[in-house]
Amino acid sequence: MTDLASLNSHALSAIDAAATLDALEAVRIDLLGKQGSISALLKTLGQMSPEERQTTGAAINSLREAVTAAMGTKKAALETAALDARLATERLDMSLPAPEIATGSVHPVAQVMDELAEIFADMGFAVAEGPEIEDDWHNFTALNIPETHPARAMHDTFYFQQSSPIGGGGPAKLVEGQDAQSPLHHPADGPPPRTGEVLRMLLRTHTSPVQIRTMLQQKPPIRIIAPGRVYRSDSDATHTPMFHQIEGLVIDKGIHLGHLKWTLETFLKAFFERDDVVLRMRPSYFPFTEPSAEVDVGYTLVNGKRVIGGSEGWMEVLGSGMVHPRVIEACGLDPNEYQGFAFGTGVDRLAMLKYGMDDLRAFFDGDLRWLKHYGFAALDVPTLSGGVGA
Repeated sequence: MTDLASLNSHALSAIDAAATLDALEAVRIDLLGKQGSISALLKTLGQMSPEERQTTGAAINSLREAVTAAMGTKKAALETAALDARLATERLDMSLPAPEIATGSVHPVAQVMDELAEIFADMGFAVAEGPEIEDDWHNFTALNIPETHPARAMHDTFYFQQSSPIGGGGPAKLVEGQDAQSPLHHPADGPPPRTGEVLRMLLRTHTSPVQIRTMLQQKPPIRIIAPGRVYRSDSDATHTPMFHQIEGLVIDKGIHLGHLKWTLETFLKAFFERDDVVLRMRPSYFPFTEPSAEVDVGYTLVNGKRVIGGSEGWMEVLGSGMVHPRVIEACGLDPNEYQGFAFGTGVDRLAMLKYGMDDLRAFFDGDLRWLKHYGFAALDVPTLSGGVGA
């Protein structure tokens, strides 16, 4: 016991004398390391009788605890002293200009597209893409849009003008009446337009051609969303010549309107992050769906502004319907065996409703003040667990 008291006194003196953290670490190793003096005493506990463990063993454990506590106190004091010394030598010149802050931000359209992809991925949808330069077979004909439909008119659609035949080194466009196949057509896309049929190239007016290409290349079941840029000849506060659209498509056996309504309800509640979103489906007409329905969401007036939720009024947000049997048949599928639904909405429109923007043209002006106000930080990644919105 006298030796233990002497060792305790020696250990406490060595700890108190350590002037640096490195010196304290050396003392720790000498006392509590694998070959340390106190560690050697602890190894003798297994050879002691029960009576010796109650006396000598207890004293050895008390010695270890006392040394460990003293080392912790000394380490904290040395670390505090080192920090104080470093702070005493450091100076901050408050007259220096502030460092530049990164001004880049994520555009609201890109953010909303990420939000939509996150929501639909949770429902089992994949993201599909297609070319922005399309032929009129994929953009119109395969979608059951007749030749006389107003959407095909020059004042609604951006067509390319032809200067030389395909394969002759000129642009990928066709002269009216020229017998040729679309340069974007692939054998896996299904039957090409008939020989002698006029095939014109255009900027796609919707992302529906992606649905056609997916049905031609992939066997059901199909669950996709198709986000992307589309082009129409229109420009005002709520329309621009180029805007962003997202469409959804489901093709499988036994699909009905109930599946469509559930999908849209789930999507809109998740996107607006409200459980009180109310939907209203109104009969409508689209050439590529039958039956077709416009979908409205209810809103409540708060301080003169429309807030999604409730049913004081209604706002149209998207179009939808069951895929027309002719569209299914044009893609090589049997409409008696497979059914499906489709829906589409403007991404810019959704961004305006959710984040309180009132002019669509500002989305494309490149005004840094607008981007700083409405932009998102790079780390604002949408997640269903953390919230899809900022």
